[in-house]
Amino acid sequence: MKKYIALSAIAIGLLSSANVQAADDLSSMFSEGKASGQIRAFYINRDDNTKADNQIATAIGGHLKYETAAYKGLNFGAAFYTTNRILQSAESSTASMLNTTLLKNDGSSYSILGEAFVQFNAKNLGTKTTLKIGRQKLNTPLAGADDARMIPNLFEAYVLSNNDIANTTLIAAHVTKFAAGTFSNAYNGGIVGATGGYTSVVGNTAKYQGEFTNMGTWAVGQETDGVTAVAAIFKNDNFKVQLWDYYAYDILNAVYAQVDAKWKCLLSDSVKPFASVQFIKEDGMGSVTAVKDIDSMYWGAKVGAGIGGFKAYVAYSQQSDAKAGKSIENSTITPWGGMPAFTQGMVTRHMFLAGTKATKVAATYNFKEHGVNLSATGYYASFDMDANSGYGTARTAKEPGFDLQYYPAAVKNLQLRLRGNFPTEFGNNRDWNEYRFIANYNF
Repeated sequence: MKKYIALSAIAIGLLSSANVQAADDLSSMFSEGKASGQIRAFYINRDDNTKADNQIATAIGGHLKYETAAYKGLNFGAAFYTTNRILQSAESSTASMLNTTLLKNDGSSYSILGEAFVQFNAKNLGTKTTLKIGRQKLNTPLAGADDARMIPNLFEAYVLSNNDIANTTLIAAHVTKFAAGTFSNAYNGGIVGATGGYTSVVGNTAKYQGEFTNMGTWAVGQETDGVTAVAAIFKNDNFKVQLWDYYAYDILNAVYAQVDAKWKCLLSDSVKPFASVQFIKEDGMGSVTAVKDIDSMYWGAKVGAGIGGFKAYVAYSQQSDAKAGKSIENSTITPWGGMPAFTQGMVTRHMFLAGTKATKVAATYNFKEHGVNLSATGYYASFDMDANSGYGTARTAKEPGFDLQYYPAAVKNLQLRLRGNFPTEFGNNRDWNEYRFIANYNF
């Protein structure tokens, strides 16, 4: 953190020496800044057939962010994130029944300075280039916020982006640290954690969750030089093509590609077809024994259409064949929250396990045309798992679920959300019913 404070001080010093009116300009830089944030209340209740009682938690928190106005392209920002347990007396007194995915691993409330960055936009120099340095939220295919509970994943990174080429974004980034959010508590290492978006090291969540930790230490238990990523993204009215390469020093190299297309239906203008394909190739490298021999490939595709307020799609994915004793080597691991798969369920993320063939169907109806700002989604996902996947015996895990999102007209910027998921055979003979109620107020 000290280096970012030092960078900010240097930048302000340079600006002050460059303009005799710098004091007034710098003053307005802060006075014209913008505060924003979100207040989030979250209730979760899971009835798991392997547990003696329901796993329940209620929390309130969110984030508060302040970002200065830009002066000669330079601005600063910071955001404070917090989650706080409430209604404790109304929940189970048994610690093992507390659903810690809303809290710290030990069930406690916590707060974190999740963003603290300096940003420079070079448009005054004739280029559409932006450099952002420091603590920040990232949303990329294989390193992302995964904001599924109270506090998202956050990163320390250097991110350079350029839009000089029409319809094209070029990105170069180096990520040094990772602060796992509250959803990381759903996993405790092993192959399920590594393929579910988090660490492969048992105990790392309890040790590091909510702290900015070296990328390698978090992912595989060995300090590394971080992850360097480059990307090219092209987008126009009908196509989006993106290609990413993640070079995780001493861990692996991962290539991610995705193509999205939409077009006019020849039979009816009211029908809006779309299709997408995605591909992930990972190759292990370096000295980390657990992952150095990774040689895996995942691909997925989905096709669907919308008409009026209705939209539906079907998706399919396939992971590398599972070889005996090679479960991790033939799987796709995503230690830093990236979860782009078309076939993932609300909680079931088995599609990256070796040998898994997954399908998903989903449909959404938006009631806006009926005067109600409500959308209703239902889905069904199925994961045909191999005996050599590293996660129990061969079986088919299934997950149906729903997601209701309502924006009441009486309260602007308020979202009320009810979600449910009902997996079967998630683990050997493990089933559950889970409900979540979430209220998000943005300001």
